[in-house]
Amino acid sequence: MEKKKYASYAEIEKDLEILKLEKEINYQKLVLSVQKTKESLAPDKMVSNFIGSYTEYFSNNYTKILQRAIPYVIGWFINRKRG
Repeated sequence: MEKKKYASYAEIEKDLEILKLEKEINYQKLVLSVQKTKESLAPDKMVSNFIGSYTEYFSNNYTKILQRAIPYVIGWFINRKRG
């Protein structure tokens, strides 16, 4: 890394202020990330996320499931014993 040469104290103060603000932004991002992680690990969120992922999976693949299940159902009706 190349050392930066400053011509005045004002430039140093400006860079220090920028670094201070970047540090604060990164800290707030970290705090928000920890807070979101805590919320996602709450029992009610875990259950809703679990159920939501399965409902999303089945709603997107509903036609595929039907296409695979219908031949079995038709075969069962045809091959069942009449009595």
